Amino acid sequence: MYSIGDLSRQTGVKVPTIRFYEEKGLLAKPYRTAGNQRRYDETALKRLQFIRHSRDLGLPLPDVEALLSLEGAQGADLDHVHEIADRQLTELRNRITLLRSLEAELERITAACDGTHDHVCEVLNAFGDHSICLGSH
Repeated sequence: MYSIGDLSRQTGVKVPTIRFYEEKGLLAKPYRTAGNQRRYDETALKRLQFIRHSRDLGLPLPDVEALLSLEGAQGADLDHVHEIADRQLTELRNRITLLRSLEAELERITAACDGTHDHVCEVLNAFGDHSICLGSH
């Protein structure tokens, strides 16, 4: 059996988040000791690891809930699992594309600045706000 602190250390999920997952029904209410301390079993640990991994993959809570609800599902019911994973992959690829575009823009901006401070900074010009007053250099 694990205390909530043990569960937190084992999974890297903060204690308030574990309580939140309990309130949302993602984790079953734990056994309570005579002193009213929470005690979790191995099933709770594995479930929390699954939730943590799903969240690390960027899945929103409704998708995590959907995946958990499909535990033990078979056949056509599993199509929804694939839909969730496929949608998340598409969203991730879109974010990567956006980040690469932002990276290229920042490389262009920083390359435009020679690091000297005897003229108008091209970095500030590139950000498009010419009304910024940073004082003289």
